[in-house]
Amino acid sequence: MSPNPDTVAALATPAGTAALALIRVTGPAAAAVARGVLGREPEPRRARHAPYRDLAGTEIDDVVATFFAGPKSYTGEDVWELSCHGNPYIAQRILEDLVARGCRLAEPGEFTRRAFLNGRMDLSQAEAVMEVIHARGERALAAARHHLQGGLGRRLGEIVDRVLGVLARLEAYIDFPEEDLPPEDRGLVASELELIHLMINRLSSTSRYGELLREGVRTVLLGAPNAGKSSLLNRLLGEERALVSPEPGTTRDYLEERWIVGPHCLRLVDTAGLNLAPAPVERLGIAKTVERALGADLWILVLDATQATPPELPAELQAKGRELPVIVVQNKLDLASAGAPPLPWPGASVVRTSALTGEGLEALRAEIIRRVDALGYDPGELVAVNARHAVALAEAATGVTAARVQWRDHGPVELVASEIRGVLDACGRITGRIDHERMLDALFATFCIGK
Repeated sequence: MSPNPDTVAALATPAGTAALALIRVTGPAAAAVARGVLGREPEPRRARHAPYRDLAGTEIDDVVATFFAGPKSYTGEDVWELSCHGNPYIAQRILEDLVARGCRLAEPGEFTRRAFLNGRMDLSQAEAVMEVIHARGERALAAARHHLQGGLGRRLGEIVDRVLGVLARLEAYIDFPEEDLPPEDRGLVASELELIHLMINRLSSTSRYGELLREGVRTVLLGAPNAGKSSLLNRLLGEERALVSPEPGTTRDYLEERWIVGPHCLRLVDTAGLNLAPAPVERLGIAKTVERALGADLWILVLDATQATPPELPAELQAKGRELPVIVVQNKLDLASAGAPPLPWPGASVVRTSALTGEGLEALRAEIIRRVDALGYDPGELVAVNARHAVALAEAATGVTAARVQWRDHGPVELVASEIRGVLDACGRITGRIDHERMLDALFATFCIGK
């Protein structure tokens, strides 16, 4: 692949009315376009306030323009950025003029794709650009920034260096087959393959937490009708999001909202009450409740503390509750007597609250943070691979396993070396060292225009 010779332009800020809008231009003609608009040679890395006049000489707006000479720019090419007033009409007029001056409108992700193609970042860093943009929560942002700064690439580099070291030994033996490989070298190759396998598995194990960071922790509120699930949801969100009524069974379908608690993002799901004798419409809502609960990462079981016995749960939920982290919320503390209903699962954590008065909510927030941390957060691990990385790492792990078996059984060294080359290919797909045009097209198509 060679970098696109076109000069492209795009709005880099969201469409709509705002105080300011940012327009980016990159490519071989970026300096000439800037010179044509400003009437002077652009000085790199120095902001200039100037009127923007179109080809007809009509002044469109006052802009602040900054020029970045390649290769020391985001894309590795000449880049011109101009900030104008955030009137969509003004931004559109400027973009139309840039097209008239020979620019092409950029495709989604084209600026970052050019940065990758020009060696300004590896593919894992390019993906991290979107992770930073969409990060919800402190932990997700920390992981995204670590990836953007090359953290994942460095971890892969350590693995690749060891793989190359093993491959070099094997290639030497292939080139000089008459030389017997001494026992200590066989032992060294075996120990290196074992270490490489451990390194790959440790990196791959972060995919679960990476999914939680990017997608949010699926947290389902369960309970009997009128236990206070919707009231609790409203209290946690700080707004009247769910309809609340003294009449049982108000919630007939699930309602999902994102909620930031501490460093985490949760996808809070309010569900229909679990009623063992439901009406026909209510039965459909309960089916949805069970479906969402079976796919959850965390349960918040809301019990009515004024009731002597907890609700009976469907059999599939009783079994699932023994596998998942569960927080039991004994709600309606303001109305409850000293007693409390027994717990469906003895190991569940318990928090007593009143959704009406807000009592106990801080304790609930603290317990949610603690339980989410226990889902896989490692304070010493900032790398969290995504699904694409996990597939490549699984392939690499399979290759290392096959190489270890061949080596242990004194199989042909050529076959061992072939498996090791496959490991290198799999690792290369993560950072983009291996060229896959269709994969790049699919990946960058998910980016926003202007990035």
